[in-house]
Amino acid sequence: MQIYTITLNPAYDIHANALSFQEGCENLAEITSRLAGGKGVNISRALCADGTDNTAVVVLGKDNADAFKQDLMQAGVDVRFLARPGRIRENLTLHCPGKPETRISFTGFALDDEILQDVLDVLTVDAQTVVTFSGRIATGMSVEKVKKFLLELKKRGAKLVLDSKSLSVEDIKDIKPWLIKPNQEELSDYANCNVKTLKEALEQAKRYFANQAECVMVSMGEQGALLLADGKAYMAVPPKVQAVSTVGAGDSTIAGFLAAYSMGRTPKLCLKRAVAYGTAACLTEGTLPPQIADIEAIYLQTKVYECD
Repeated sequence: MQIYTITLNPAYDIHANALSFQEGCENLAEITSRLAGGKGVNISRALCADGTDNTAVVVLGKDNADAFKQDLMQAGVDVRFLARPGRIRENLTLHCPGKPETRISFTGFALDDEILQDVLDVLTVDAQTVVTFSGRIATGMSVEKVKKFLLELKKRGAKLVLDSKSLSVEDIKDIKPWLIKPNQEELSDYANCNVKTLKEALEQAKRYFANQAECVMVSMGEQGALLLADGKAYMAVPPKVQAVSTVGAGDSTIAGFLAAYSMGRTPKLCLKRAVAYGTAACLTEGTLPPQIADIEAIYLQTKVYECD
């Protein structure tokens, strides 16, 4: 099975620690990491961490691409780079003791819809191919052209994995992907209500997506995740951990699902692996991939239940 991840809107993920943060004041912080990132890139990193073969297709801004390329190559990621004028954007995550993470996302280079044909040209797609499309659509691109691109991949046989805030419920209904993975916040936005529990998430996921994708996985942070697949519903609950950073955990959750799927696991076990990956990712700094020892330990402690 061939797995491709597509990242049209990459970023340098910068993490910094500060003793405190006060609005309207100068705040001192120490940068702890600067990694090549973007949702598709994060999925590829996590897949590489356990040896699952995959290829990342990444569009880069020429002005500051060198460090990005070096970072991914040093991480052992198989990458197809497509270069465009401009700068890769930066995401800053500030960590303060006793406070939630604060994220500031800067804008990056703009793209036009022609990039989609360039991406198609580097993909070899058939019925044994999984393609992930995640992250926001880049500035200058149209949703309709992206939908046409995704439908072309589906026509060629690809199983589509979607995790993009740029796609509406109606867009997802038109595409009917193989897997979607909204998180708690995104599902709340889709449902126009505050989804707080796994039970509420299950209700809304059935309401909006039960017939719109073969697999619907909703990540709910420390509560775990749920999955609708093959006419059944499952909930997976991980052990409690002391999180270092939650950034990128959802991307690792997708990676865990795909890693298990590539080994022929059942949907129930794919969900269990997904939650183990996502939880283990919270134990690493920034968007560093989860460690195998953490994944295995958490997997053994994760409980999966079939729901009505």
